[in-house]
Formats: sequence, C-alpha cells, structure tokens
Amino acid sequence: MKLHFKKTGEGKPFIILHGLFGSGDNWMTFARALAEEGYSVYQVDLRNHGHSPHAALHNNKEMSQDVFELIQSNNLKDVVVLGHSMGGKVAMQLAIDHRESIASLIVVDILPHYYPVHHRTILDALLSVDIDHVQSRDEAEQQLGINIKEQSARQFLMKNLYRKEDKHFGWRFNLTVLNEQIESVGEAVESSIAVDLHVLFIKGGDSNYIKEGELIDSKKIFPKAELAIIENAGHWVHADQPVKLLEVVMNFLHRQE
Repeated sequence: MKLHFKKTGEGKPFIILHGLFGSGDNWMTFARALAEEGYSVYQVDLRNHGHSPHAALHNNKEMSQDVFELIQSNNLKDVVVLGHSMGGKVAMQLAIDHRESIASLIVVDILPHYYPVHHRTILDALLSVDIDHVQSRDEAEQQLGINIKEQSARQFLMKNLYRKEDKHFGWRFNLTVLNEQIESVGEAVESSIAVDLHVLFIKGGDSNYIKEGELIDSKKIFPKAELAIIENAGHWVHADQPVKLLEVVMNFLHRQE
C-alpha cells in the first residue's frame, strides 16, 4: 500500500507514526523542530487514516508492512522511527520484522503488551453523527458533543472531517473498519527473539498507559530499552510538552551517535 506522507527537512531519515484517529499532520510542529536538528522527517498517514488509502484489514502486521514499503520505495537507510500510541505498536512491529532498516526506535506512551479496548465511547460518538446529512461543521461538532464533552477531544476528531466531492461531509479515517477491528489496535506485539536495537519508551507523567514496573516485560523483546518520563504530560505528550519531548528525543539520539 502506498501511504501518504509529508516530508520536512533534509538529513537522516526520521519517520513519525501517529495514533488512532490521528494523522501525520498532528506532528507538524514537532517535525519542523526535528528538521531544524538536521533530519528529513516523514509524517506518515497510516492506512485507514488521513490521506492514505482505506483497507479491509487493520492490524500491526499489515500497517508495519505498509511503512516498510514506504522505506523501500524511498530508498531510506538507517531510519529513526517514532511511533505514538497505535503508531508505537506499528513501530515496534516494524522493528521486529525489519530490524535491518531501523537505526533507533522511539515509542511514545505505549508498550508491547495487550491493551483492552478503551475507545468505545469515542467510536460510538462518531457513529452517532449523521455524517451523510449534516449541513455544516458546527452541526457535526454539536452532534459529537452530545457524547464527547471535552472540547480538546472534539477538536482533535473534527480535524478529520472534510467535505467530499459530492458536497457531503465525511471522515478521513475509515470509521467502519476501525469500529469492526478496534480490538486489533490494542493487540500485543510479540517476538520469539530479542531485538538488538536501542529503544526509548517515553511515558507521559499523567498518563496511565505505562505503569510502574511494566518496562521489565518489554525488555524481553527490546533488551536495550530505556524509559523516560515527561512530567505534566498526558497521553498526548507531543501536544502537552513539545519542547521537553524534543529535548528527550534529541538526548537519546545523540547518545547513539
């Protein structure tokens, strides 16, 4: 599958993989900062998200293979890969399956283990929007707001709303497939062998996606893994603490040089 991406800067390749319901555009500010550090940054839209194609299957294996095809088609070598949440699962799977292409791995606020479905409220709220008949963005947000009270969450989801050629509104993500296969988003990333790769796991200090002591199991797959905690940040570390995130990432990468 040919994924959509935006490229910023020139230098060593750096791929960013977004989370569920997101897109590469969510990382634009961070990508520009990385470009100033001498990286060629690829903000990727994963399948069933953003401007990338929709597909009937949605799981870590399929998505990691999509990213590997992007690496191959752009002749990228020694790539730094950063993945957030769902994108972190994809990044870990990519590192397991194609270690030879990866220089360093950064995983933001997610671990390899299984996560139970916890997006049901969001999915039900999205499904409740009468997307074929809403007349304006305001109307769509009002319907979304019946079940999603937090404004920042609504605004994040509304970034995916667009007007199609037939003038009706639609979601850029593939809501049907995501709803049907949401269990796959949290599936465990597994490997029968240890991956010899420097890996940085980053936890948002206020997030509960990574709990104390859980990194021990992750080291069975990634024995060189380390953990950094960014305080005053929730699951969306790049939105809550972008400057600190960049600092932590760059310190990690400089130690690999």
